[in-house]
Amino acid sequence: MSNLRIAEIFGPTVQGEGALIGEPTVFIRTGGCDYRCSWCDSMHAVDSEFRHTWLPMTDEAVWSEVRELSGGVPLTVSISGGNPAIQDFTGVIALGKAEGYRFACETQGSVARPWFADLSMLVLSPKPPSSSETVDWDIFADCVAAAKDAPRCMKIVIFDDTDYAWAKDAAARYPDMQLYLQPGNPMVDPDKPVDLEQTTERLEWLIDKVTADRFFRARVLPQLHVMVWGNKRGV
Repeated sequence: MSNLRIAEIFGPTVQGEGALIGEPTVFIRTGGCDYRCSWCDSMHAVDSEFRHTWLPMTDEAVWSEVRELSGGVPLTVSISGGNPAIQDFTGVIALGKAEGYRFACETQGSVARPWFADLSMLVLSPKPPSSSETVDWDIFADCVAAAKDAPRCMKIVIFDDTDYAWAKDAAARYPDMQLYLQPGNPMVDPDKPVDLEQTTERLEWLIDKVTADRFFRARVLPQLHVMVWGNKRGV
């Protein structure tokens, strides 16, 4: 019986952000999310309006597609969404790890899962005030604990000064966790081109904030995929 809701599987391409930026990757994008961020760039994988486009797939079917896309050559598989943590990827991860593949997952930290401990990287991306969502830090702590010894990091999207101040407070909760900051993308319409000049200006603004504050534990990165492909799906 099919047990996973999949919005799209694509690649291989490179990871566009965070700790694994530039790493060759196949992406499994799940359908469904418990958040509705105001600036979400993946509504086709979030809103139930699009659920008719999500494919019900078994673990084996998902893994077969990943293997075909990668040509059977092990690489990193990124599980994203939506919020992939609302589904059970235990089986997919087991199938892939048996063949030498590595797994990363990106989630906002609102649902803890035992399979986090099987990951090569858990990317926790708590959403700042501009998202219009509120982080439950107790559940976030459960997600951190669920990863056990698996590597993990925190990635926060920054749109304005309020987000930046919030990110500094969030980082203080986990002083030993590597922190990545990236300027948010306000232009999420897949049919409109991204303003690269504005994107660069926002990145420079964030770099200036971090260096002026001597906030040196933060690593500032662009959204590489936005700079290269804009808001196209499947890249």
